[in-house]
Amino acid sequence: MNVDALLQTIPPVAVYLVVGLVIGLESLGIPLPGEIALVSAALLASRHTLDISPVAVGAAATVGAIVGDTIGYSIGHRYGLGLFERLGRRFPKHLGPGHVALAKQLFARWGVWAVFFGRFIALLRILAGPLAGALKMPYPRFLVANASGAVLWAGGTTAVVYYLGLAAERWLARFSWVALVVAVLVGVAGTLLLRERTRNLITELEAEHDWDSLRRQHHE
Repeated sequence: MNVDALLQTIPPVAVYLVVGLVIGLESLGIPLPGEIALVSAALLASRHTLDISPVAVGAAATVGAIVGDTIGYSIGHRYGLGLFERLGRRFPKHLGPGHVALAKQLFARWGVWAVFFGRFIALLRILAGPLAGALKMPYPRFLVANASGAVLWAGGTTAVVYYLGLAAERWLARFSWVALVVAVLVGVAGTLLLRERTRNLITELEAEHDWDSLRRQHHE
């Protein structure tokens, strides 16, 4: 059985459910690859041999993001910053004091816009909902920023990847794999550079903050 035949056995509804579930859990604060799930589904939708709708993929991602962030907001609002400390001590590589300190700095600087643009940044995509709740951001403002950011992120990412997938098929028909590989490598290099800069900043903040100092700042 070749790859196309194997992909055709996957029900489109299963793809939509996986996308919505993974992105929803990621928005709750669980470090899952939501963006990878969305990009993969959008690429599958670009293959005409599969009955996967890019509109449905974008809609599933949007619903998952809004629902997940809303639940995360409610949890953060109820349990406060102590929730991050408990999770951070259990998963220090994914949610240490440096991660929370950076997210708090972005919230302090950008306010509700951190929720909107946070959908496009891996760290804030995970922490935006729970942290907004812990910081007692008014829910109506959070909901507007969250929903609009989710629509733009999910719809925009799906559209860009979908049309890039269509273009890639035409490139491969006219040229070779070389152009596609170069384009992918450039995109991967840019992503890795951004991640490295974020990781270095988190490391610096880890040296300046611990859970006790963050707790004191929160109560000041």
